[in-house]
Amino acid sequence: MQHADKGQATRLDGEDLHIGIVQARFNENITNALTGACRAALRDLGVRDEHVTLVQVPGALEIPVALQALAEQQNHDALIAIGCVIRGETYHFELVANESSSGVSRVALDYQLPVANAILTTENIDQAITRQNEKGRDAAHVAVEMANLLESLS
Repeated sequence: MQHADKGQATRLDGEDLHIGIVQARFNENITNALTGACRAALRDLGVRDEHVTLVQVPGALEIPVALQALAEQQNHDALIAIGCVIRGETYHFELVANESSSGVSRVALDYQLPVANAILTTENIDQAITRQNEKGRDAAHVAVEMANLLESLS
C-alpha cells in the first residue's frame, strides 16, 4: 500500500486546470468581491481566464444544483462555490447556511471532484466585508491544490 508523503510540497500550479465557479447573486456586493478576489488568485496560480466558467444563481440554496450541472459536464478539474449568508432575525439563516454547505459537500463526494466552499456565513455585513477578499483567494488556492492532489492520486 502506498502512503502519501506528508512532507510533499503543495502543488499550486493551475496552468492546465479548468475551474468552474458558481456565484450567488444574493448579497451581490460581497459575492462580487469574493469572485473578483478568487479570479485574481486563480490568474496568479496560472489558471487562464478562458479556462474559468462562471455561473450565477439567485442565492446560496441554488449553488449546489448549479455545481452539480457543472460536475455533470465532466470538463472541470475543480469547482468553487461563492455566496454570502448573513444572519437575520429568523431561523432562515441556519437553514440556508446548513443546506447550502451540505449540498456543496454532496456534489464533491458524489462526483469525486474538488469543490472549494467560499460561502460566507456571518453575523453581519461588516464580518462579510472583512472576510470577502481572503475567502475568495483561499477558495482559489483550495481548488487548485485539491485538483492537483486528486490528479496525483488517480
